Amino acid sequence: MTFFNTELTLLVLGVILFTTVLAGTLSSRFGFPALIGFIGLGILAGVEGPGGFYFENFELTQGIGIACLLFILFSGGMGTDWRDVRRMAAPALLLATIGVLISAGIVALSAIFILGFGPLQGALLGAVIASTDAAAVFAVLRSSGLDLHGDVPALIETESGSNDPMAIFLVGALLFLIESPSASPLQLAPDFVIQMVMGAIVGVGVGFAMPEILKRGGYQQGGLAFVISIAAALIAFGLAELLAGNGFLASYLAGIVAGNRTYAAKETVSGFQDGMAWLSQVVMFFTLGLLVTPSNLAPVIIPGLSITFILMFVARPLSVFICLAPFRQFDWRSKLFVSWAGLRGAVPIVLATFPMVAGVPGAFAIFNVVFFVVLLSSIIQGPTIKWAADRLGVRS
Repeated sequence: MTFFNTELTLLVLGVILFTTVLAGTLSSRFGFPALIGFIGLGILAGVEGPGGFYFENFELTQGIGIACLLFILFSGGMGTDWRDVRRMAAPALLLATIGVLISAGIVALSAIFILGFGPLQGALLGAVIASTDAAAVFAVLRSSGLDLHGDVPALIETESGSNDPMAIFLVGALLFLIESPSASPLQLAPDFVIQMVMGAIVGVGVGFAMPEILKRGGYQQGGLAFVISIAAALIAFGLAELLAGNGFLASYLAGIVAGNRTYAAKETVSGFQDGMAWLSQVVMFFTLGLLVTPSNLAPVIIPGLSITFILMFVARPLSVFICLAPFRQFDWRSKLFVSWAGLRGAVPIVLATFPMVAGVPGAFAIFNVVFFVVLLSSIIQGPTIKWAADRLGVRS
């Protein structure tokens, strides 16, 4: 009987994966990001859909999300040209730090007035939703065939891969301050420096080591080379976290360094990691869809709409225009497009599970608002990326 159940389970998993990919493909054909299809199928399989599957494990979802995100960032790093990173380091880092703070602050103020949140709960919502999503940005820009001029595409991709650590730090810091009201925010400054420095050191180290191991070990094509690339992504994240560094920054930097070195299996490993990233997106978004109860979104429609439009038309543009003000290569058209291309995706939803797991007051409302904002952002911004590029004249 156990053997039969194992077979059935594996069959169901295979059917779910295949069906989820078809849903994402169908979503893309209608001009929406694939994540809409992935999440949509998860909702249909969930407790209020035809599937009727009850799933409410936020801790498991958080673990799945973290694992998937590290592979998405590692793969995104492998597909990023180091020359772009070096050229765009200054503006991208400003957007990834100061820009995230500006967006988080504006959303926090909005949440206090619109949702009636306290200052820390409002700041928590702002931090959760402030960063752009690497998975969504990489998928939309690399699959849409957009040929953008100048440094715009390099800036958008570099920012999206590097701003998650800031958002994750802010969420962790705010959870700490909520749990320890007497603590001072200044206590967290050394933690931020340590996280970034250790994450960078581990990421660069693993990124250098992986190609050397592949070359010296004679792993020239496929097979064990794929296993080593998986191990590199996992080691970069895990080692950085154990050393008090930021694992997501380490994963992204390890991918960048490894992807810009020369070794025999590079092309096949890069293709394999691209497949891993897509598998991670499918699993992550489907799981997030399972977690959502659509009827719980009804009460947040009006405030969710308000927060979404403030984020899209106030917070994000202000942060971009302020951070890019010193860089003359970006005119107002480029800045508007960078603002519009700041897609939200899995990262905010995964981060929204942190307050749920921690038992923070108002965490359920934060999760539902974040999920609604991500859906609306994907539905509005995703299909209009090409239109915005044409209207703003940023296509080559």
